[in-house]
Amino acid sequence: MEICTLHRGEAPLLISLPHNGTALPEAMAARLTPSARRTPDTDWHVARLYDFARELGASMLVPQYSRYVVDLNRPEDDVSLYPGQNTTGLCPIVQFSGEPVYLPGQEPSTDEIHQRVDTYWRPYHAALREEIERLLAAHARVVVWEAHSIRSVVPFLFEGRLPDFNLGTAGGVSCSPQLQQRLEAILSAQSHYSHIVDGRFRGGYITRHYSDLARGVQTVQLELAQVNYMDEDSFDYLPATAAPTQQVIRRLLEATLA
Repeated sequence: MEICTLHRGEAPLLISLPHNGTALPEAMAARLTPSARRTPDTDWHVARLYDFARELGASMLVPQYSRYVVDLNRPEDDVSLYPGQNTTGLCPIVQFSGEPVYLPGQEPSTDEIHQRVDTYWRPYHAALREEIERLLAAHARVVVWEAHSIRSVVPFLFEGRLPDFNLGTAGGVSCSPQLQQRLEAILSAQSHYSHIVDGRFRGGYITRHYSDLARGVQTVQLELAQVNYMDEDSFDYLPATAAPTQQVIRRLLEATLA
């Protein structure tokens, strides 16, 4: 069973896409509500959106399984990353819509959650750590770029419409001030997309946990509003809409490598 795939690049940049997966184990899928079986809370098509990054020499880590199996961007002890705000857990039982993930009485037990962590969560994080160390050995520095996306309007999680580009640096501590300034400058220089830094999405577990500036490891999260590259209702990828979004992402990644 393949948990994730890793493309190894030679540049000091690792793109992690922990919510790109859509696969569901057959026995689990039978326990989900009809709406949850569509895995609507997937970070749809982010691997395709970032595919050009291979040309820049970036490594890319892509999971196979849905966040409904286990959320790879949550701590294994399931401590909330956003205390006091609505969020979803390590093995989500509620969708971003507020609807249940599981049919009544079919939610995972504590033992099942532990098993999912062992089967799906640990291999992804082992691959992430190993690739960070490989790139550090070659470059003495590495940036882990957390690539995410979400519907532009999710009342369960935030009010109103989400900005188009949501850059997260854990309040300015997960990367150097110089890198953050370069990224902010790129977003400020363009006028087509709205943006915010360290707003509702400041960075999840991977951004916060793997940052180690003393060792040369910086982390950044980019949460994109999905309306900028896909149809949010059908989940279809829209190449013409995606192209200008990719151009901005490319400039951000080039600045990261500068």
